[in-house]
Amino acid sequence: MSRPWPHLAKPWIMHQIWNDLLFAHWSVPVKIIREHVPAHIPIDTFEGTAWLGVVPFHMSGVTFRGIPALPYFSSFPEINVRTYVTIDGKPGVYFFSLDAHNKFAVETARSFFHLPYFYTKIEVKELPKDTIRYHSVRQDPRARQGEFLAEYLPTSPTRLAMPGTLEYWLTERYCLYCQDRRGNIYRGEIDHEPWPLQSAEANIIINTLPHSFGINLPEHSPVLHFAKQLKVKIWALEKLEGTFNT
Repeated sequence: MSRPWPHLAKPWIMHQIWNDLLFAHWSVPVKIIREHVPAHIPIDTFEGTAWLGVVPFHMSGVTFRGIPALPYFSSFPEINVRTYVTIDGKPGVYFFSLDAHNKFAVETARSFFHLPYFYTKIEVKELPKDTIRYHSVRQDPRARQGEFLAEYLPTSPTRLAMPGTLEYWLTERYCLYCQDRRGNIYRGEIDHEPWPLQSAEANIIINTLPHSFGINLPEHSPVLHFAKQLKVKIWALEKLEGTFNT
């Protein structure tokens, strides 16, 4: 595995496979992102700009350590909206929302990982020429309505992102950060091989997910990347203490 810092001493607890994933990223002023991230979590920037990502994909092989994969519980589509933060030198992901077509997964993630998961109806279809058609419509009353409809496909050979580039900064992150209802901040470590990235094209027809929590995307086109498959291991959350530094 490829990580910028050592593994935790304790074992990982969950395994997932992410398939047919699109990274769609927009540059967004830091002040806009700051309004939606807890004040004591430092926002990460690339050349002074914050970024917001909308990431549709479908998962398989989702299971806890030592438990075999079960059909309903281990395979379902998900789409998340995210930005990037750094605490104590560890760059990670902060999620505004994670929408999944699996009620059990939604409630489990909300309870054990303090993540803003919502139940959503999602249809994923494979079209000719490696094109993915992805349509999600949020059904969960705990969040405002949000919808995403797009067709996307890879347009280049696979490559690994080079350190120091924007695509490396956007994708090569090995932890997430979240906050519970009491304001406690947690880090969740993940591990995987470097992203097998490809350039991508996307026709994004509807995308109201960022607007559902108050962010309007800029008019410019997003930065797009595609990944066919990535195997991921996930650790239990670690509660963080003290004052956080970038």
